[in-house]
Amino acid sequence: MENEADKTNETADEAGGVADPTAAIVDQWKRERPDLDPTPMLVVGRLFALTGVLDQRLRPPFAEAGLGNGDFDVLAALRRSGEPYALSAGELSRTVLVTTGAVTKRVDRLEARGLVSRSVAAHDSRGRLVTLTAEGVELADTLIATHLANQRRLLAGLDDRSQAQLADLLGRLATTLAAGEGAAGVEAEG
Repeated sequence: MENEADKTNETADEAGGVADPTAAIVDQWKRERPDLDPTPMLVVGRLFALTGVLDQRLRPPFAEAGLGNGDFDVLAALRRSGEPYALSAGELSRTVLVTTGAVTKRVDRLEARGLVSRSVAAHDSRGRLVTLTAEGVELADTLIATHLANQRRLLAGLDDRSQAQLADLLGRLATTLAAGEGAAGVEAEG
């Protein structure tokens, strides 16, 4: 009996004639190692492939604005923190999921452009706050609108219901992985 993953591959191939390298890899493993079930690669492999494609398609507006990799993440984190649009380096590090060293490099670049400023934290004279300047707020507001429109365009092939289902499934996967489930019995990758 045909499984859902097989049906999905056929439908995608028939609908757009688009080659699916991940499905081809899975088919090769099915042929070469029929004793193994390679279908998890249909999810994990596609997630890896999509990460690169999405990054490539989402980056141009930031590059056009003269921002380096991750610079917009800092601007966005500060902007969405609400007034006075200020966070410590540690808070930024936790929010953008990079080391404080990486945050420092990004803040250095943004400060040189006048998009953020540093100041001594009121509650801790050793701590520093990074704050968006008026120019930084303006750029963050412009870019987030562009970024969201770009994301909508990239997801246009999925109707609202499909997008909601995908968001739910990815959220569940993220929660499961964060909880450490699925880590037991990890085997070597393909």
